[in-house]
Amino acid sequence: MWIQREIRLRARPRGFHLVTREVLGALPELGSMPVGLLHLLLQHT
Repeated sequence: MWIQREIRLRARPRGFHLVTREVLGALPELGSMPVGLLHLLLQHT
């Protein structure tokens, strides 16, 4: 199964941040998959 989706994360200050909860919230299909691979492209300005 292939899923491609564009999601927007909330803005954060400079630094390292965990985004797992936001990604899982935006992609509820991930909860039904026992195994898989997720590629994220994080664009910035």
